[in-house]
Amino acid sequence: MIDTPNPYSPPQSEVELSESVRPWVAAGKGRRFGTFVVDYVLFMVLAFCVGALVGLLFGDAGVRALQSVPDFLLAILILSAYYIFFEALWARTPGKLAFATVVVSEAGTKPSFGQVAGRTLCRFIPFEVFSCFGERPWHDSIPKTRVVLAKGR
Repeated sequence: MIDTPNPYSPPQSEVELSESVRPWVAAGKGRRFGTFVVDYVLFMVLAFCVGALVGLLFGDAGVRALQSVPDFLLAILILSAYYIFFEALWARTPGKLAFATVVVSEAGTKPSFGQVAGRTLCRFIPFEVFSCFGERPWHDSIPKTRVVLAKGR
């Protein structure tokens, strides 16, 4: 038999697969405040759309049912859906996209679903908003995430 290499065989070299690691260039407070404003406005639009959709689909009975739910509970549900949907899929909300930031784990990789859910739940801790005046907000420090500049920025 002749030992000629088969051109159709797979390569024999070892390929090391590593996760994409982002550099830790922390987003500044101004940029983070901008993302908060954009996301808050979009949350309000989403809440309006939910109310309009319920009204269109279910009429007065749907509107009465929606009004029977406490406002804070409805806001928690809509806000949780907003943040978990965007951050679990793309690690960024539309506000973070507009201000070129992204959420990463402390290792610099895409955060896990548990970290995203933890970030979202930490937003509802009383007085959590005041933790933004410190080094790191609680919704970053507790689930061990960071908000950094997107690549190329």
